[in-house]
Formats: sequence, structure tokens, C-alpha cells
Amino acid sequence: MRWMASRRSRTRLSSFLLVALLSIAATCGNSSGPPDDGDAGPPAQNAVTAPLLPTHVAELPSFDVQTYQELLTQMRGTPVVVNVWAAWCGPCQAEAPLLHSASQTYGERVQFLGVDILDSLDGARGFISEQGITYPSVFDPSGAIRDSLGMIGQPVTVFYDADGHVASTWEGQLSQGALDQGIHAAMSA
Repeated sequence: MRWMASRRSRTRLSSFLLVALLSIAATCGNSSGPPDDGDAGPPAQNAVTAPLLPTHVAELPSFDVQTYQELLTQMRGTPVVVNVWAAWCGPCQAEAPLLHSASQTYGERVQFLGVDILDSLDGARGFISEQGITYPSVFDPSGAIRDSLGMIGQPVTVFYDADGHVASTWEGQLSQGALDQGIHAAMSA
């Protein structure tokens, strides 16, 4: 009888592990770009008008990887610059003025989106206010979005072309030249 209970437990555990692994595989299956999902809604003209984002940039809605992918789908039609940052990150603070200036320069021709990771909401909102950032950011306290991009650390900047494909990435603090090259790659793809 003891052997039967033990075998039943092992069978249940094996079933549970199989379901868990299949769930993980389904989640991680395609992290190279936004999914081709026709149900994500019409493309937004810019990140501020994307249906998944609030109208005020300091609201910082919590996003997971799936919601991030849905947002990228909504933003197709225009190149997108995604910057992964944290308020406590020195290089993130140093590059913020470059990103803000570029977002003002390119206007609606290029969309900008911040992904705040491993941070507190108060710290992130303070950072947005201090830096005068006018483009939206989303809140990812676990860093799962950055991890799904295959990156380590922050800042990280990903440049998507208008079709939603990664045109270029930059790990670490952006220079003006790296930002210009990434935007050019996204716009010319």
C-alpha cells in the first residue's frame, strides 16, 4: 500500500512538472519580437495613444512580458525605441537627457517607451519628473521584460523597426552616436 501511494504521488508530481514546463515553454517560445496577433487592436500613432498605456506618463502601469508584447504590437507602423531603466541606476540617469531630447526631436516619427525595472514606483516617478521625461514608461518590478529580451543589467535600449522587428540593441549607457545609429537602423529597416 505504501508503494502505491508513493507511485501515485510521483505520477501527480510528474504531471504537475510536465504542465509547468509546457507553460514555461509556451511563455518563452518567441521573445525575439512582438507576436503577430491581429487581436491586439489598431496600431497607435505614438506610444502615448496606445490603448494599453495611460494618458499621463507618470502613471507607470505594471506590465508583464505578455502585456509588453501586446503593446509593441499596438505600436507597429512606426519605429520604436525601448529603454530599460531604473531610477537608482547611474548610467540610466546619465543617458536620460539624450533619450528625452531624441523623443522631442523625432516627435511622432519614432515612438519612445521606457521600461522601469527593479525599482519602486515613488523612485521611478521622481526620476520621470526630475528628468522631464515626456514619453511613457511601464513598470516591471521583477525585470522580466528585460530578461525576456535576453539582456542582463541596465540600461538596455532596443530599437524596433516599423514592422516590430529588432533593428538594433545597445547594452549599457547610450552615447549620442549609439542612439543616433540605433534610431537610423530602426528608421531605415
